[in-house]
Amino acid sequence: MRRKFLTNLILLLTLNLLIKPFWILGVDRSVQNMVGAADYGFYFAIFNFSFLFNILLDFGITNFNNKNIAQNNHLLNKHFSSIVILKLMLAVVFAVVTFSFGMIVGYNQHQLVMLGWMVFNQFLISFVLYLRSNISGLLLFKTDSMISVLDRTLMIIFCSILIWGHVTTEKFRIEWFVYAQTLAYLITAIIAFIIVKRKSAFTRLKWNRPFFVMIIKQSIPFAILALLMTFYNRIDSVMLERLLPGTQGDEQAGIYASSYRLLDATNMIAYLFAVLLLPLFSKMLKNGDEIVHIVKLSFKLLITLAIVIGIGSFFYSFELMNMLYTNHVKESADVFKWLMMGFIAVSTTYVFGTLLTANGNLKELNFIAATGMLLNISLNFILIPRLEAVGSAYSSIVTQFLSAIVQVIIAQRVFKFKIDYRFLISLLAFVVGVIFINIFSKHFIEQKWMYNFAGMVILSVVYASFLKLLNFKSLLSLIQKKAE
Repeated sequence: MRRKFLTNLILLLTLNLLIKPFWILGVDRSVQNMVGAADYGFYFAIFNFSFLFNILLDFGITNFNNKNIAQNNHLLNKHFSSIVILKLMLAVVFAVVTFSFGMIVGYNQHQLVMLGWMVFNQFLISFVLYLRSNISGLLLFKTDSMISVLDRTLMIIFCSILIWGHVTTEKFRIEWFVYAQTLAYLITAIIAFIIVKRKSAFTRLKWNRPFFVMIIKQSIPFAILALLMTFYNRIDSVMLERLLPGTQGDEQAGIYASSYRLLDATNMIAYLFAVLLLPLFSKMLKNGDEIVHIVKLSFKLLITLAIVIGIGSFFYSFELMNMLYTNHVKESADVFKWLMMGFIAVSTTYVFGTLLTANGNLKELNFIAATGMLLNISLNFILIPRLEAVGSAYSSIVTQFLSAIVQVIIAQRVFKFKIDYRFLISLLAFVVGVIFINIFSKHFIEQKWMYNFAGMVILSVVYASFLKLLNFKSLLSLIQKKAE
């Protein structure tokens, strides 16, 4: 199972490293530089607002379905046709609730029109994720890997034509960016639907009220968890736009978006671990397999990556932001350094939070998420009026680290993992070592920060190998063996 995990992880990482960084750092960044921080902040705040009630589109069905299909493949034929109807019904509820709250918070006509497109996009995203949960639940990881990058690939094509194709003499508008996303999501949804339809022998939609009630009841714990986590992950830019006066709110949301972009890119890589781990953990737990080895392997890989990226981004925050943006560079760097440190905590939750989800410890996860949401919102109310976007970054990092620590403690108690003090000492030594490597790397070659940054990464990887946090020999031997 470990070999299967590693083989498919490398495929998934390769595809996403080829496509998604170009989308985020090439296309998405170019759009913000073209339209400006205020216009992009306007889009970014509404985009995140549309995410707040996203759970109403899904109600935890995707996570429940991923776990359920991984453990019981034969249920795909029985469930698929009914869940599609349920998803369409939930889409109507989501649209009504989102527009209602949009009017309550005071969105004007322009904002509501933009919100309408976002609502439709959220439905398409949710539908694709549900379809992918069936594909990954069947352990068809290669197919899922292809679908995972299809929407971004299409968006790159469409946006590149609009930005660099000279198809219009008009100045690029943020609305065009949204329209391109809509078309890409729609095409991806159609292709994913065709794939699942063939696997499920789907013929027609089926109205099944008892099934709807049953699936919603079983999904409620997943839904509550998703709602709480969405609020404390997405509320920052919405609060910046609402709490700060006039165009200052849009501008600060735009600065936050600039800083968040690289975190979003790295987060995508970490999220891929969770996508693979959830069905694997679910199946292994059902079969009574030993999971400690794959938990340790996945955590070592992810936390090592996270520490290098998080600490490196802290020390090179200004250089990275100055390379990417033309405006508000210092302000973005001040926010970015703290957001990226939070990536270490986020990566931890992608392993241990996924493990607890697969084991059904949703009561504990919901308590953690509820506490994190209340803490994040409270800190934002206090810090945003005083520190603007930086205050929101402080709120985020405090919440993320506290949540990660509690998840690790609960997982250790639930699964009775033995505390590996040698590993913890190695991890602490690695953190201290990476900090010193970054301090010295700033002075390797004067005026050549990119070489210094690359040198820092190489030295950090070598140091991780020396501490046996990364063991390339065993990793390669596992990959070369035939997948189970």
